[in-house]
Amino acid sequence: MHFAYPPRKTSNPPPYLPRSSNLPRFRRSRLQLIALAGLAFITFIYLVTRVSHGHGHGAYSQHRPSGKPPVVLVTVLDEVKYNKAYIDAVKENRIQYAERHGYQTFFPKVGDYDLKNAPASWTTVVAMRHALTKFPDCNYVWHLDQNSFVMNPRLKIEDHVMKSSRLEKLMIKDHPVVPPDSIIKTFSHLKGQDVDFVLTQDKEGLSSGSYILRNGDWAKFFLETWFDPLYRSYNFQKAETHALEHIVQWHPTILAKLALVDQRTINSYSKASKGAEYQDGDIAIRFVDCQAQNPIACEVESQKFAQKWRTAFKNS
Repeated sequence: MHFAYPPRKTSNPPPYLPRSSNLPRFRRSRLQLIALAGLAFITFIYLVTRVSHGHGHGAYSQHRPSGKPPVVLVTVLDEVKYNKAYIDAVKENRIQYAERHGYQTFFPKVGDYDLKNAPASWTTVVAMRHALTKFPDCNYVWHLDQNSFVMNPRLKIEDHVMKSSRLEKLMIKDHPVVPPDSIIKTFSHLKGQDVDFVLTQDKEGLSSGSYILRNGDWAKFFLETWFDPLYRSYNFQKAETHALEHIVQWHPTILAKLALVDQRTINSYSKASKGAEYQDGDIAIRFVDCQAQNPIACEVESQKFAQKWRTAFKNS
């Protein structure tokens, strides 16, 4: 079966004739003008939206703290186990230090938050998140646990620790996160300006009794990660401290913002049995041995330093 061939084109096509009307050309010009106007309008909306986001009013803009107050000092108080005189001394110590430098204090209590049957020590983590909400314009939040005193009123957190050039000198780089032989080490190339979390180690591992967070979206992410229900429900021997060791080692986004510093920088101990012993001039002292005994032991040990910090505050 054969198919018909298509008709052949003529060898003499008709001559080209110009259009008799300019109407189609006019329509094309008008469409181009409309398209250009639409593009200009879209560009205008984009620029306005971008400027709005730049000033912190956009839906996804990051809040920039004004630094008022510069630092919030957070201490969780256990008013059930410890007597009022001891609690009052701890609060007095924090308040005097904060007032000297224009800081604020925050004293949440054990029992203030629903921990879903997790150990009470988890209160410190949610309390830090609460502090960031309560003081959204602070630059830094310093957690210092109850069984401790600020001893050197002259030292300011933003200069003594968090100043970038100072942090460059304080950071312990390429060091096992959990001593003595963790294969996960602190970053060797980290710069002071990139640090959002300052922490120390003692002889047993990471010490969560005194640490500093830079306010910002990363700090909120970190605290929410740390406070995850999975970690709270897991039977870690040291609750939030061992959970912290886990996330620091296995979450690079957290390790990338962490700086380990010498223990005496923010976390000296009253005795050398578990870590670096306090020396005159250190910013703070913690009574860690007493916590494993009973509240009275902490109160007795604190009396050795109560008059000392009061004298230092009075003479500085």
